[in-house]
Amino acid sequence: MRRMMVTIVALTLLALPAAHAVQPDEIMSDPAKEVRARDLSRELRCMVCQNQSIDDSDAPLARDLRLLVRERIAAGDSNSQVLDFLVARYGEFVLLKPRFERQTVLLWLLAPLLLIGGGLALWLQIRRRARSGADLPAPPLTPEEEARLAALMSDETKSS
Repeated sequence: MRRMMVTIVALTLLALPAAHAVQPDEIMSDPAKEVRARDLSRELRCMVCQNQSIDDSDAPLARDLRLLVRERIAAGDSNSQVLDFLVARYGEFVLLKPRFERQTVLLWLLAPLLLIGGGLALWLQIRRRARSGADLPAPPLTPEEEARLAALMSDETKSS
């Protein structure tokens, strides 16, 4: 019963929409522009929280960034112009998903390279073991070893 209740609570929490920190006074009157602003806000990192988008963060700096995004959209900037403005002002770190550029190549390629390197090391280790014969079956027991094993097994069954 307890497991079922935990499952129900977990599914309920997963079904709830994510809480957004956007305040009613920040919302733009044009719904299309508001959708653009929300989409951009989900792509931008809160500089205080660092692992949240400004759309989800309650930090004052996140609010300032949300307002700045809305100002730029109201001024007629495109999404890429807004992002370029913020990157020029705060650096690449403001983007939750950094762009694939010369400066970020290592960031993008390090994980796949480590995965490939680990797979290669594992493959080489398996080949080395197969060549050395480590996977061969153990030789059969000698008669003395079999007698000793039988004696140990009979002692163990007597004590149980």
